[in-house]
Amino acid sequence: MKVFVYVEGPSDKLGMEALLQPLIQKKGQAGVAIRFFESPKGDRKVSVLTKVPVRAANILLNDPHSMVVALPDLYPRNKGFPHETADELVDGVVENFRRALRTKGARDDSRVLNRFRVFCFKYDLEALLLASEDGLRRQLGVTSLNPQWRLPVEDQDHGHPPKRIVDDLFTKHGKHYIATLHVPLILRASHYQDLAKRCPQWFGRFVTFLANL
Repeated sequence: MKVFVYVEGPSDKLGMEALLQPLIQKKGQAGVAIRFFESPKGDRKVSVLTKVPVRAANILLNDPHSMVVALPDLYPRNKGFPHETADELVDGVVENFRRALRTKGARDDSRVLNRFRVFCFKYDLEALLLASEDGLRRQLGVTSLNPQWRLPVEDQDHGHPPKRIVDDLFTKHGKHYIATLHVPLILRASHYQDLAKRCPQWFGRFVTFLANL
């Protein structure tokens, strides 16, 4: 089986590959090839929400042994179509996928529908960095973070998404946050099972999905 996971950009791809490498390797040995891809160019979130469902329809209708996963950020709200919550986001992406299937004459093909899944980072990938306190402290060179954000970390909001919190932490400690550098560095030193427990609302669901393939 081939599993195509579409994320928004390079830091998301690098971070997921670093964090989930043990799971990817384990599944590969069992015949399940999990690969991460950046979304098509343009507004990256809009691409995951609107272009990836079309790409997924093409993949799944031509390969019965594949699955496609869309994994966008929840933040910012209302991009691509109206949505505030994770459930609204997922419903909208699934509807875009159904629409793509209808244009190809496969409207009610449950065999195809069941091979397209949607999860999200709530509110963005940096929630996993907030959940990786040891790695975050090492990168900042401090012994304590004195967290001022909400716990569990998936309970931030659109006014204070995790990426903004991480940016502010780096600035506070005289550093510049570079997502493509720091995301894989921090997540490579973390255990995906621990982060799944600390982020059960959506990241935990995604990990459980992959683990059960």
